[in-house]
Formats: sequence, structure tokens, C-alpha cells
Amino acid sequence: MKQIIFTEKAPAAIGPYSQAVLSNGTLYVSGQIAFALAEAGASIEEETRQVMENLKAILEAANMTFENVVKCSIFVKNMNNFVAINGIYGEYFSSNPPARETVEVARLPKDVNVEISCIAVS
Repeated sequence: MKQIIFTEKAPAAIGPYSQAVLSNGTLYVSGQIAFALAEAGASIEEETRQVMENLKAILEAANMTFENVVKCSIFVKNMNNFVAINGIYGEYFSSNPPARETVEVARLPKDVNVEISCIAVS
């Protein structure tokens, strides 16, 4: 069985997908972006922090925290932003960070600069 997780504290899905799906104790969180900040020309640090706050809100809606996260995927528009993104990301995983990959892509939805998804277990 699966349970759809939704919170108003994170952006609603912009297509035919859910913010997150909980199945057998595993939470699959869709990629989060900060399109309002990206459109406003915010810094990569501000954009990344909002993405992480979106993830936090979704995790909380499923009664989880970043401590439950076992895997993250980070998609970046420009790998030159890696250090800045990594700095903000690291603030949310102070100990025992999850497995992760960071991939540079040609383009992201809504022309944002960073998208992050995660998997968490209860």
C-alpha cells in the first residue's frame, strides 16, 4: 500500500506526481525546487536553503526528520555552484549524512539552479 504525503508548507506538485509517497516505511520525496526565488534572482545559497526547507516540511508531514534520510539526489544547473550548495546542504545533515550523488544537468524545471530529492525510512 502507499500513502500520498502532502503539505501546504512546500510547493504543490506542478505535474502529475505527488510531493511524496510513503510505502512500507519508506518515504520517496519528489525533487524540490525554489522557483519563486530562482525567478527573483536569489543567490544559490538562498535557493538551496528553500529547497532544503521544502524537504524538511515534507519529511515532517510524514512524521520524519533529516535523520531518517538515507539517500539524496542533487541536480545542479552549474557544477561551479557545488561548494555553495554543499555548504547549505551540510547544515541539514550535521552527523551521519545520507548517501548522495550530485549531477550537473542542462536544464531544470522552471529554470531553477538546483533540485533535490530524497528517500527516508522510518
